[in-house]
Amino acid sequence: MSKEVRVRFAPSPTGFLHLGNIRAALINYLFAHQKNGKFILRIEDTDKSRNLDEAAFEILQDLKWLGLKYDEGPILGGKYGPYYQSQRTEIYQKHLNDLILNQKIYRCFCSMERLDQMRQEQMAQGKPPRYDRKCLNLSNDNIKQKLVDKEPFIWRFKLDPEQFYEIEDMARGKIKFEMRNFSDFALTRQDGSFTFLFTNFVDDWLMNITHVIRGEDHLSNTALQAAMFDDLAVTLPKFWHLPMICNKEGKKLSKRDFGFSLKDLKKEGFLPESICNYLGIIGVSFEQEIASLEDLSKKFDFENISSTGPIRFDIEKLTWINHKWIQKGSLEKLANEVKPFLYEKISQSKNLDDEKLKFFLSKLRSDMKTLKDVSSVLNFYFEDPKVEKNKIENQIGKQNSEIILDLIYKHLNYADKTELFLNTIKFEGKEKGLKIKEIFGTIRYLLTGKFEGPSIHDIFQILEDEKIKKRLARVF
Repeated sequence: MSKEVRVRFAPSPTGFLHLGNIRAALINYLFAHQKNGKFILRIEDTDKSRNLDEAAFEILQDLKWLGLKYDEGPILGGKYGPYYQSQRTEIYQKHLNDLILNQKIYRCFCSMERLDQMRQEQMAQGKPPRYDRKCLNLSNDNIKQKLVDKEPFIWRFKLDPEQFYEIEDMARGKIKFEMRNFSDFALTRQDGSFTFLFTNFVDDWLMNITHVIRGEDHLSNTALQAAMFDDLAVTLPKFWHLPMICNKEGKKLSKRDFGFSLKDLKKEGFLPESICNYLGIIGVSFEQEIASLEDLSKKFDFENISSTGPIRFDIEKLTWINHKWIQKGSLEKLANEVKPFLYEKISQSKNLDDEKLKFFLSKLRSDMKTLKDVSSVLNFYFEDPKVEKNKIENQIGKQNSEIILDLIYKHLNYADKTELFLNTIKFEGKEKGLKIKEIFGTIRYLLTGKFEGPSIHDIFQILEDEKIKKRLARVF
């Protein structure tokens, strides 16, 4: 491409990041990196009634945690700033004045009550809700009087119902919009602030955005923004409207669904690598499913994007990917990541030094699906598990239970000599008809409280000799 690729992620600070807008941020990031372009972060905070200052800060922190580093944006800066829309009011006002001068827009004095009633009546008649242009042809004298009376108003963009516009969508190809299917739309609110449609258009234009990658719920917005691009003779960006992420019932993910918010996933112990990995491969084909951001940016096929229906959020697939990343990552990084989860459940774990924790994780992380699992897989080190003789009998039978327990008691004195102890019991147990799984399963149960789990040799390396002897002797 001759022109530098410039893409943007433009969230509103009205809440916290969820899977849908994280995926939009990710795809923009990957596209920019693959095309040697720029990934821009822009905070759309013009709606004063809905914005939360802490949410804007949280967005910056979440993107950093996910590893999605932007090239231009808040704090970092750039030549197209400012990157908070609330700081760009003069820019929007200038371009609004140009539209006023060129008679592209008009004042609308309709109250919210009238607009709501009009919508309800149209919908009751089976018609799509559209503005009826009541204020389009107000006389100058009428307008002047309303202004004198200080009637609140907004500015609306005047559409030509005979006009149509085409956009190029990376997945759908050319999409044609006929303006007779749309109504004149608002550029401002009654408090004088600017709407999403207008600020998006102005910023994408002035920031030289070449590709707009966002959710398909913005498709109808694109038609209206295309009208503004055309009227000002500005080159329209290319678009990709990403398919929506739905729950297992096929409905759009909402706050009621687990996994909707990044906050939920972090709290449950999902890694940033696995979240990006999962969101990068859903809806597309990847030969190697476990992939880093670098791998995804190299291998994502942006030249052959197909238009797909909604994508269902698969928590099992995300959990599987998370399990793989727990095994794949460095032990030092994993140790730091599990500490909050470990400390919360097992207070005495705070006395564990880093080297010992890393050693434990090297033996046990294959049993972890999320970071939250660390307390359950490592609990046996800190607390003696509750064991019962009858549970062994239920697991391997009364006769086999008596045989294995007798062998453990017989050789208990040299339980501190791991290989000798295990090999002796294994040899004698097999001679008496026991299976390896029954022998080691019983020893594992006595030491950890579970018949399945870490290998016997790993358990003997983790537990001190005194703990091993004490636990093996408890049922006698």
